[in-house]
Amino acid sequence: MFQLILKHSLCCAIIWTLIIFGLCCMPGSYIPSTNWLELISFDKFVHASIFFVLTALWFIFLVKQNKASNTFIVLILLACVAYGGLLEIMQATVFSQRSADWFDFIANSFGCLLAWWLFYRKKVFLLKKI
Repeated sequence: MFQLILKHSLCCAIIWTLIIFGLCCMPGSYIPSTNWLELISFDKFVHASIFFVLTALWFIFLVKQNKASNTFIVLILLACVAYGGLLEIMQATVFSQRSADWFDFIANSFGCLLAWWLFYRKKVFLLKKI
């Protein structure tokens, strides 16, 4: 699976970016709501997870293109955080039956930062694999 992602890293990153957009623009009535999941803040875990994957896929693309310099890494990190913020703003202003949530933005940003932190911890491993 990892080899497939490496081979098609740009396609995977773009598709995942579009999947997130699609999920965020779905009307709120289409999203299941279960009280016990709300108790454990499952929603925030989902936000952090999808933005972790988003950031990691774009980092993998950079490594594959031999462009994993600090400048590009920081640009991708900032772009992913900004994407999460923009989607929250769009949920408040554009998408029907949706609302913005600061805690969702924080969870999105946490997922991006976690991917960045793990990338730097494992960068040598990734460079050897590729």
